[in-house]
Amino acid sequence: MKKLVMGILAHVDAGKTTLSESMLYLSGKIGKMGRVDKRDAFLDTYEIEKARGITIFSKQAMLEIEDIQITLLDTPGHVDFSAEMERTLQVLDYAILVISGADGVQGHTKTLWRLLAMYEIPVFLFVNKMDQNGTDKEKLLKSLKKQLDDGCIEFGQIRAEEFYDQLAMCDEEMLETYLESGQVKNSQINIAIRDRKVFPCYFGSALKLDGVDQFMEGIAEYVKIPAYPDVFGAKIFKIARDEQGNRLTYLKLTGGRLKVKDVLSNGKWEEKVNQLRIYSGTKFETVNELEAGSVCAVVGLSKTRSGEGLGIEATSAAPVLEPVLSYQIILPERCDPREMLPKLHQIEEEEPELHIVWDEQLQEIQAQIMGEVQIEILQSLIQTRFGMKVAFDAGRIVYKETIANTVEGVGHFEPLRHYAEVHLLLEPGEPESGLEICLNCSEDVLGKSWQRLILTHLEEKKHKGVLTGAVITDMKITLIAGRAHTKHTEGGDFREATYRAVRQGLKEAKSILLEPYYAFQLELPEKMVGRAMTDIEKMCGTCEISQTNGETVILVGSAPVVTMRNYQREVIAYTKGLGRLFCSLKGYEPCHNAEEVIKRIGYDSERDIANPTGSVFCAHGAGFLVDWDKVKDYMHLEGYLQSRDTASSGVSINKETDREESFISLEEIDHIINSTFYSNQGKKSTWKKRKTARDSYYAPSSYTNNQKETKEKYLLVDGYNIIHAWPELKEHIADNMDGARMKLLDILSNYQGIRKCQIIVVFDAYRVEGHNEEIIDYHNIHMVYTKEAQTADQYIEKFAHSNRSKYDITVATSDGLQQIIIRGAGCTLLSASDLKVDIETVNERIKQEYEEQQGRNRNHLIDTLSPEAKQRMEEFVNKDIKN
Repeated sequence: MKKLVMGILAHVDAGKTTLSESMLYLSGKIGKMGRVDKRDAFLDTYEIEKARGITIFSKQAMLEIEDIQITLLDTPGHVDFSAEMERTLQVLDYAILVISGADGVQGHTKTLWRLLAMYEIPVFLFVNKMDQNGTDKEKLLKSLKKQLDDGCIEFGQIRAEEFYDQLAMCDEEMLETYLESGQVKNSQINIAIRDRKVFPCYFGSALKLDGVDQFMEGIAEYVKIPAYPDVFGAKIFKIARDEQGNRLTYLKLTGGRLKVKDVLSNGKWEEKVNQLRIYSGTKFETVNELEAGSVCAVVGLSKTRSGEGLGIEATSAAPVLEPVLSYQIILPERCDPREMLPKLHQIEEEEPELHIVWDEQLQEIQAQIMGEVQIEILQSLIQTRFGMKVAFDAGRIVYKETIANTVEGVGHFEPLRHYAEVHLLLEPGEPESGLEICLNCSEDVLGKSWQRLILTHLEEKKHKGVLTGAVITDMKITLIAGRAHTKHTEGGDFREATYRAVRQGLKEAKSILLEPYYAFQLELPEKMVGRAMTDIEKMCGTCEISQTNGETVILVGSAPVVTMRNYQREVIAYTKGLGRLFCSLKGYEPCHNAEEVIKRIGYDSERDIANPTGSVFCAHGAGFLVDWDKVKDYMHLEGYLQSRDTASSGVSINKETDREESFISLEEIDHIINSTFYSNQGKKSTWKKRKTARDSYYAPSSYTNNQKETKEKYLLVDGYNIIHAWPELKEHIADNMDGARMKLLDILSNYQGIRKCQIIVVFDAYRVEGHNEEIIDYHNIHMVYTKEAQTADQYIEKFAHSNRSKYDITVATSDGLQQIIIRGAGCTLLSASDLKVDIETVNERIKQEYEEQQGRNRNHLIDTLSPEAKQRMEEFVNKDIKN
């Protein structure tokens, strides 16, 4: 049998559960239709759902329409449980959107439509309650086209010319077919519906079974059954527990097959499937094997989470709809909150719209929720499951923070025998974009494993803003540079540096406090519209009149959640029960009273010990703290220069051909310095384009008569780096490091006699406890042993930076990162192999010159003889030859 997964969605009280009941009844799955008001609906299985008359938890039912087996997923309609609904969307093949004919398109309906578009789910619409007085099909259809999509077409009508004409306007292929034959093929309609170009609309009354039969026939006729791959894949959309406390993992199989005793894994955990259940209402049947397209509950998995992907399926992003209210959970006396916390986390993993937070500073448990209806639900769940009665405080708004400008954040962590530095680019994101983590760091600058670790640290926690300590959002954080030490860096060092880089960047940036806003729809008598608009203005909201019929007016608009959260009661009071307010979460926008909120919360970012803004550096063998606004004066890597300022800076890059350097080309240097490293100066970043390597550090190759200052030449050699790079020295390391060191010094001593430059050979001694910096003269060169906790790299970089204006400095090393830093400091560099070649070249040249000189100045005995003696010698030689 063909398999199809459909979800049923609606604004609260649109008749969604009633439509589910009627479809199950007409398909023969139930013998009697249940009713919400009689508390006997097939899919409202929880007592709290029956008591309140609303769907709170998503549930499934199985039914057959012709040759299609449909898994129908009933989702909550109340806005407070939107996250539960949103998780279900990820496994749907098609959706049924129920709209009340009496109320039309409401606020939450638009939110649902936006989510369906985001998840690209094809939609069938059923306009319910058409039996009520005052409903107008033509008016409703126009409203659907205007407020949802122009592709909303009535499919209940007779297949006349008008029907095909509307279809033809939705797709070019259907238009061509219609112009040729006057009709459109069913197969083309199916594809158009699947591709969300057409949205079939049916009208009727679910309670009276009017139009439901036709609606079900339309589903069977116009759906396209998905094809699934043979490779295993599954999407988890819900976690629950049965009456015995067994943990159930609800998933949709999106590829391959699944059997009992199969082992499932996501790369981090591996667990065995103990049981496969197919639920329909409260009942289930167990099966041994399932094929792709099935929805089931798996018993035996303890580490799964909602939204997770298995096999070929990727893990889903966090829900768009997030909690906006925060309440303290007040526990009974003598109840240890740390014992209660794991129990509450059980409920949290089952309810995506619930976030349980432990506030270490206040030593209290906080529940972040979508709305106040959830408080009652949460209290009931805790009472039922754990036998404990809890209370909640008055609650407060969940604020967020973002930034308005681009900055570079720098974090450095270098207590003794630890080292890590991280540079992050923090940029403002689009509203509602969340937090985006990106990578733009070359592996020549920082190893791939360290890069992955930094990205993990960025994603593993919710980073606090610096205004109120609220979570940051709508930002793009890019790793642009970093540095590790070959001996001293450990994984935890990069965690510290990464967190500090985020905080340091936020302190530099212009931060903005965000608060949640409701999109609302307010229906009330026309004579009271003035009062309502005045109230909304006082609430710092905006509104406009959407519809009016002379008696009733519909206002639509938005307002901060904090000002509107209790407005429903006021509406009922001043309209004497005639007014209705519908709210749905619009998103986060700049706070209307930011200064007041910041002052009231009183958060001090520099006293937040768990989230430090400064960095730790090392000097004289001990670590010391540096405040956030001075970190860039101490950082070891160059700042990151933003390439987009190149055009506006007016700096033209000279592209003449200079002499080629054997170690690295000038174009590569320009690319590295101008595209990889950015420079932030001072408290607020000022972006400036650096000069190219050619402009800053190199003279043109053609000779000019301009007189230049002659600087003394220095060659700095990273001793151990060269020893490990030269084969003839490296072979002595294991048994005679001193011999290798002395051989290198002898070679460089001879080299200095030829090059006539000052040579400093630097050796690491940072591991020698209590060692001070030691400088020794060896023949005609200088030898340096670094002090404790100072590497040769650090000594060379410090010397180069401090003396680049006085000396013409060349550094010999094969450390790729150090080469970039040295070049950035304006010095010339030689790799270990290039230094070796240069030494061999000058030695060979000297040898040749000596031999040539010896050839010109050689004395021969014949040159000292007189002409008579020479003649006699020649005669003697000739006579000897003849004989």
